[in-house]
Amino acid sequence: MRRTLGVLFGLLMSGAAFAQTPPEHTPAPSVIVAPVRQEEIADTSDYVGRVTAIDKVEIVARVPGFIEQRLFTEGQLVKKGDLLFRIEQATYKAAVELQEANLAKAKAVELNATQQLARGKALLPKDFVPKAQVDTQIAAQQSAAADVLEAEAALDQAKINLGYTEIRSPIAGRIGRVAFTVGNLVGPNTGSLVTIVSFDPIYVVFQASGRDVLDFKRRLLAGGAESGRVSVHVRLPDGKLYPQPGEADFLDIQADPGTDSIAVRAIFPNKDALLVPGGVVSVSIQKGAPRAALVIPESAVQLDQAGTYVLVVDSANKVALRRFRIASERGGSIVVADGLKAGERIIVEGVQKVRPGIVVAPTEIQVH
Repeated sequence: MRRTLGVLFGLLMSGAAFAQTPPEHTPAPSVIVAPVRQEEIADTSDYVGRVTAIDKVEIVARVPGFIEQRLFTEGQLVKKGDLLFRIEQATYKAAVELQEANLAKAKAVELNATQQLARGKALLPKDFVPKAQVDTQIAAQQSAAADVLEAEAALDQAKINLGYTEIRSPIAGRIGRVAFTVGNLVGPNTGSLVTIVSFDPIYVVFQASGRDVLDFKRRLLAGGAESGRVSVHVRLPDGKLYPQPGEADFLDIQADPGTDSIAVRAIFPNKDALLVPGGVVSVSIQKGAPRAALVIPESAVQLDQAGTYVLVVDSANKVALRRFRIASERGGSIVVADGLKAGERIIVEGVQKVRPGIVVAPTEIQVH
């Protein structure tokens, strides 16, 4: 009995010892690391801007009539002069024909009055006709000539009205939604038929403080610049930097008394229509010359009660906690004030799987 209990006790102790023995070959956790980058950066002034079309036209019918044709698709790009709508033309063609007839009649009356006057003037020296009759013929000829001018003007107006039945695009741009379809009666008082806005190039308008404007002007004078224009960068609503810089081309002549801000306008190329009229974008203008700085991905930054830190992986793939100070934020990147060195590897993915002091299996990527 005692021997049996001893065996059982020995087995239990050996099992407990086995349970307390850690596995000898636990795989190192996989993480993604990126190096601390050194870049040339510049301080910027940041604003909120509004995208504005350079040209925007509300298409309105200039003569009343029923829409006979619509010759475009909503949302398509149109060129200047493209035919958009055709209003029923029969009435306006008839008006042109009527005025052509009135002009022909007026010319015939004028011709007869001119001939009568010529005969009267020929007979007047021989006293075959009284002078009063010749005076009457002069007045009749002048009145007939005036009637011809009036008929010509009426014909021109009829032709203009006929031309207005074909509504063409006055600008190049993208066309919006249609307010009236084929068969509707439209006219000058029915409002906009459709809107066209230009896309390339395009404006971004933002409000800069009076202090920033003064600082910029002083830097221009110090640098010898005379054009008064600067490069402007914008960030799209998804946080990505717009690939092409713009150029400030207009500064308002007066400040807003309520905010002490001045409206600034920049013009951007917009071939791919990434900037949409009416949209909001982030605007930045460079302040001063670029300087060298350390930059890390925002995804690597961790925060606790003591402040910000990152997890650094050394040459032996061992993890260490490193605290640092943030100088500024630039989109998806962080500019480091101090605490890190260029080239150090920091964990950007897999932070939740590790802790300081353990060895990891890093995969290095380059983050731009």
